[in-house]
Amino acid sequence: MPPHPPLVLLLTHSGDHTVVERVAQELAALGAQSYRLDSDRVPADVRICARIETGGSAHRLAGPGGALDLSDVAAVWLRRVSAPRLPDDLDPGFREACERETAAGLAAFLDALDGVRWVNAPSANRAAENKARQLRLAREVGLTIPRTLLGNDPARLKAFFAELDGRVVAKMLTPLSSAMEKAPRFVRTTELAEADLEHAELLRYSPMAFQERVEKEVELRVACVGDELFTGAIDASGSSLGRTDWRGATPAEARWTRAELPDGVARSLRALVRALGLVYGAADLIRTPDGEHVFLELNPGGEWGMLELALELPIAAALARSLLTP
Repeated sequence: MPPHPPLVLLLTHSGDHTVVERVAQELAALGAQSYRLDSDRVPADVRICARIETGGSAHRLAGPGGALDLSDVAAVWLRRVSAPRLPDDLDPGFREACERETAAGLAAFLDALDGVRWVNAPSANRAAENKARQLRLAREVGLTIPRTLLGNDPARLKAFFAELDGRVVAKMLTPLSSAMEKAPRFVRTTELAEADLEHAELLRYSPMAFQERVEKEVELRVACVGDELFTGAIDASGSSLGRTDWRGATPAEARWTRAELPDGVARSLRALVRALGLVYGAADLIRTPDGEHVFLELNPGGEWGMLELALELPIAAALARSLLTP
């Protein structure tokens, strides 16, 4: 009998469509099958069951996509994991317990896939989200980074602000949403004003990241898939909301164009992805008016759909190939 085609688990959420469909299409073109698991539909619409004993184990799920035995899975694309969709009338204390237990149960269930190909492995994603570690490794592989302050010390922030003559931006240490679109809790990079320092004592409730504001010609988003780099540039300087962070601009205010990285910057980015233990990552850089490239951060689950749709960059195909790489 002919061998079964490899099966790839696409782990995402129910509001995620275009890029997941694109990767599924590319996998099919390579002769592979895919199974979509919307993490937010666990436990309401998806049943997971793991039986573990001395003689072995069995991990099976059943949901809108049909039944799946995890022993059939060859690879996992970890696109997104979202909180479960639960009834609105649940008691808040019980809701918190359900969310916590669902997250723990899903992680335990997926542990059966520890030996298969992941893009990216959950442990690598968690480690890569450490901003200080990112910047340290970026510096070590030869990337230029902005002066950065992390913490919750108001006095240090005020001194940092004075040192940089007020050229400071603020950002969160972790993302507060699962996607950029329709995300009311998404907090973009914002320019810090001197008046903001009057509220610096609020830092005692939550540390933040503060970086030197780098003069920009354009902002760059680089989708890194293994050693393949796909780069888009965007100039959002004409947008009041997008001037500091391009994600605040409307499509009419800024558009994507193809861009190329200098060989040295490209080599360093590839080295950074490897150092972080990732297969995929979306890197953000600034190209300054004098042509210098400054690394800001790398998101192991960062968006790339706009680069493929606007610039016809074959990122989905590269991801499909990487998922089927032994």
